[in-house]
Amino acid sequence: MIAQIINTLYTAFVVLLFARIILSWVRVSPYDQTWGPIVQFVYQITEPLLAPIRNILPSAGGLDFSPIILFFAARIIRDILLSIV
Repeated sequence: MIAQIINTLYTAFVVLLFARIILSWVRVSPYDQTWGPIVQFVYQITEPLLAPIRNILPSAGGLDFSPIILFFAARIIRDILLSIV
């Protein structure tokens, strides 16, 4: 039961992180009437976790590697939690 909850939360977070990556490619305005609330929600969930990683990583010619680092960190945390359960 707890393992299912952990996996569900992990999957939801990964989907939000993928959405964040795609949104950075297409540049949807957070103030758009149609997509704005969704964009704002995705940014509110992901930015507090991505910003500290961006501050630590050096600039790589305009490429943002923080989502990749966050994917690995989330996977490690999920695996640790599942091994505890």
